[in-house]
Amino acid sequence: MQELTYLQSPPKQTALLKAECADFIVKEHLGYEMSGDGEFVAVKIRKTDANTLFVGEKLAHFAGISDRNMGYAGLKDRKAVTEQWFCLQMPGQPTPDFSQFQLDGVEILEVTRHNRKIRTGSLDGNYFEVLLRNASENHKLETDELKVRLENLKIHGFPNYFTEQRFGRDGNNLTQAMRWANGEIKVKDRKKRSFYLSAARSEVFNLVVADRIQKGLLHQVQQGDVLQLNGSHSWFVADETEDLNTLQMRLENQDILLTAPLIGENSLETTALLERDIVLQHENLLTLMKQERLKSARRPMLIHAKELSWQFEHEGLRLKFYLPAGSYATALVRELVKIDEK
Repeated sequence: MQELTYLQSPPKQTALLKAECADFIVKEHLGYEMSGDGEFVAVKIRKTDANTLFVGEKLAHFAGISDRNMGYAGLKDRKAVTEQWFCLQMPGQPTPDFSQFQLDGVEILEVTRHNRKIRTGSLDGNYFEVLLRNASENHKLETDELKVRLENLKIHGFPNYFTEQRFGRDGNNLTQAMRWANGEIKVKDRKKRSFYLSAARSEVFNLVVADRIQKGLLHQVQQGDVLQLNGSHSWFVADETEDLNTLQMRLENQDILLTAPLIGENSLETTALLERDIVLQHENLLTLMKQERLKSARRPMLIHAKELSWQFEHEGLRLKFYLPAGSYATALVRELVKIDEK
């Protein structure tokens, strides 16, 4: 993993992140309501210092079903207080009495039924409340420099980087992906294969975004760019038939978004000219993606946090904001302060 370019200048101040679980609160927003009936039991939980997969497995075992019949929209941070939905496929079976369910750090908030499985990625986004603590009594976060950073963040957004948790402890998932791509190892475990492939394509995405920032073009439409309609998964190429001035206005109005590749089978067919050199520098990873039949995709390079607000407190800086599914709160935070995760 390479050091990634900041949109603003590198931050000067250091803050403590996740000093306590309550300093990092995440509330999942699916973007749809439960149907109230159907073959799936839907369980909304609040967990503290607990692993998403572990909680899901315990819910499935309590209901007397296999882990394979349990679903969720996304993994949530462990060292945090998070709220999310799980679904348990139980056709023709009564809803279990979850008032009897006990697991340290887990509280049942709601139980209902739903007519379809909650699948990974099937959420609109997440609400965050993050407390960045002062590094020490002598180093308060409330400075003019940080206030300027906050205003810039609100206006200009932040790079939609994949952050450290995507790459595993000490970047091990990326290391193993590189070894796999170079033929040094074989990977049979299905979960490991998924983690390694995700880390590899995340690294290439990050490098494309960092290169775009270095060229001063993260807010500029260029011919050949692949653009996404905001709020959808539809995209199009800014070819010679498109008026760049019109596209620039749409970009500034956040009607369209600049994207970078999540490499896969057809990556070079959907790769913008500006990013092609970086993608081609990772031909071994491209070959691996083709072998694994992983479909190429696109991801926005820049994100504007919705409902962004902040307040300086005695302990530090409290942030509240909403991010679309797949975007990382730590990518936002890194534009403000150097992170010290205790």
